[in-house]
Amino acid sequence: MSKNTVLILGAAGRAGQAFAQAFTQAGWQVLAQARKPLPATLTALPQVQALRCDATDSATLLQLAKQATGEVQVVLNALNPPYHRWEELLPPLAASAQSTALALGALLMLPGNVYNFGRELPAQLTLATPERPDTPKARLRIALEAQMAAAAAQGLDSVVLRAGDFFGGTGSGTWFDLALTAKLSQGDFVYPGALTHIHAWAYLPDLAQAFVQVAARRAQLRGHHRLHFAGHAVEGQVLLDTLQALCGRRLTVRELPWGLMKLGGLVIPSWRAVAEMRYLWDRPHQLLDGELRALIGTPPHTPLDQALRMSIPALQTAGIAQPHNTKLNAKISP
Repeated sequence: MSKNTVLILGAAGRAGQAFAQAFTQAGWQVLAQARKPLPATLTALPQVQALRCDATDSATLLQLAKQATGEVQVVLNALNPPYHRWEELLPPLAASAQSTALALGALLMLPGNVYNFGRELPAQLTLATPERPDTPKARLRIALEAQMAAAAAQGLDSVVLRAGDFFGGTGSGTWFDLALTAKLSQGDFVYPGALTHIHAWAYLPDLAQAFVQVAARRAQLRGHHRLHFAGHAVEGQVLLDTLQALCGRRLTVRELPWGLMKLGGLVIPSWRAVAEMRYLWDRPHQLLDGELRALIGTPPHTPLDQALRMSIPALQTAGIAQPHNTKLNAKISP
């Protein structure tokens, strides 16, 4: 078994849990930073050691990491503050992750997204696609990644693995569970955009495995690197058809009430932050992953129907979608 060690920041979150499970399955030791207690799925794993501290307290974080068993080869920043608090929290969280990785001499890894490409993002996104800081979140992400790149002069090795919207894993808080499948038990499919548009999705367990495979090649990642994870780039109609087949029933398509969200955003900051992202549903887009394939070979890719089948029960467990129809339950249970 490998003695490699990864420090995962935000390990109690949805992405952090998926990353921790993928790294342990690959034989890594995991230092799991979180402000709150880790979920039982992680505490039950002997390779996982909890580091209970605030991620912005870089001095304590570094001390705990150095006291833990094993030299840390990788720091994975899975921290994701609430949408409406990015301006306040994202810069200090990113700075702490960067300083910790630099002090440990570890590769810093970050899950990226498509925000960097701005409101007018083209249909195909490559590493050569211009980044446009024309939205608040685009400006923050571009600045964050630029700081990682600049730190290469200080000896920091880093990689951003950019992906589409998450689905799967344990927990809630994504477009998939808060919109698309939120009313699945009522026979409704809530879609934020045109069903004919391609949208970039990342099945979280696949993305987590890709991070493990990239981390295993850290010796080839000197300086700063960016990679794209293609995931599932599909039209809304394809998602609808696949979900209908899994559920064994027709679903009624409902539109997301963007107007109400924009109006409510005048008093509810989280609604305003979500409404700012409407452009992602007006612009068909997908990520091209040639550089990732050159590094690790064929990326992990669970077939869409299987990925959806595995995702919906996790949402049911979290109490988000509870189908009342026994036939529906039988159809979607793994």
